[in-house]
Amino acid sequence: MTRIISIVNQKGGVGKTTTTINLAAWLVEFGRRVLVIDIDPQGNASAGLGIDYKNLNKGMYDVLVDENTKITEAIKSYKPNFHILPANPDLAGAGIDLVGHENREFKLDENLKNIVDLYDFILIDNPPSLGLLTINGLVAAREVLIPVQCEYYALEGLSQLLDTINLIRDHLQPNLKILGAVMTMHDGRNKLSNAVFNELYQHFPEKIFRSVIPRNVRIAEAPSHGKPIREYDFNSPGSKAYKRLAQEIILS
Repeated sequence: MTRIISIVNQKGGVGKTTTTINLAAWLVEFGRRVLVIDIDPQGNASAGLGIDYKNLNKGMYDVLVDENTKITEAIKSYKPNFHILPANPDLAGAGIDLVGHENREFKLDENLKNIVDLYDFILIDNPPSLGLLTINGLVAAREVLIPVQCEYYALEGLSQLLDTINLIRDHLQPNLKILGAVMTMHDGRNKLSNAVFNELYQHFPEKIFRSVIPRNVRIAEAPSHGKPIREYDFNSPGSKAYKRLAQEIILS
């Protein structure tokens, strides 16, 4: 059965896109067929996989808003078994353009029904907000992965996100469940990083992945080359961390 995972945190800069791209790359390496969906108007996941998202004929906006656009027209191939549905600049206005649409929260979900059997994993990279695009990303998913940065304000807003997930489960998508949280930008030399990890673990002992993503300059460099960290620097600590995370998720 295809696993549809929405990578969500309304806080910006916590590693959602980095986690989406690099988790996808390792899942492909482990023999899975993977689709990355970029539903963030910033288009960082698209750019991080070498897509010139500003000059697309068809993209995520068209899939959501234009009923004549088939989702297969917008999907691009990055590598064999590794595809992406890229964002395009018009996506920033999709929230307004969808207001008058019936079942606007289900637009992505409805489109995925046509291709879901083609993939083992579908990973949705959401914008840093809890607006209509993120709601589409949650309704279309069955699991939620929450990247949490190892910083002082890490837990701030997490309760709001969990409340939103519960509301969506109650009213829109009863099959949605929390897969877990993954700690990102961890610095083992920093007492604060360790304190944040321990506090989060106390709150959600069954929902924290043991794989911790380190603060690693090679991870930050990889997107500028249009590559996941596995291709940019296979043996870097960041690459190995995402490899472990992919293994955990496969077994979960």
